Amino acid sequence: MREVEVKALLVDPYQNTPVVLLKDFNSDKVVPVWIGNAEATAIAIALQEKEFPRPLTHDLLQTMVQTLGGELDMVVIDNIQDATYYATIFLRDPNGNVFEVDARPSDSIAIALRMSTPIYISEEVFANSAVDMPDTTGDEQDREKFRVFVENDMNLINFKKYIGNSPANPNETS
Repeated sequence: MREVEVKALLVDPYQNTPVVLLKDFNSDKVVPVWIGNAEATAIAIALQEKEFPRPLTHDLLQTMVQTLGGELDMVVIDNIQDATYYATIFLRDPNGNVFEVDARPSDSIAIALRMSTPIYISEEVFANSAVDMPDTTGDEQDREKFRVFVENDMNLINFKKYIGNSPANPNETS
């Protein structure tokens, strides 16, 4: 598994859909995950560390886990099928028992950010979906490279075609 961080939260200009970029700590590659608007808002709120007078859904889940004496060990984006990612949340109860809960990556990320929990991607998912991301911290030329990357490579239709043509696709026939 590879530990990743949320590098950016963007909007795919072709699909007008939010995309979260998960950057591998040990490379210059990112895994783009297309998400819904509500989940993008939840992730943005966590990234900005905003608080509201009443708990939002992911805040409620965090409070429930903590109130019951549990811990969130990690979240793992562990599968991709038909350009849809799957994740598992690993919860630990007060007795040390670990439970695996199926979840959407977007919800997993939103909860992990709130609970300061590591986010991982399986090697297989990373190998099949990671793309190079240019450095965005530099000069205007670097920012232009990033803009071109977003406009050309961050296209959901192209990504679905890419995943569909991947040799690791379980639906592919020889």
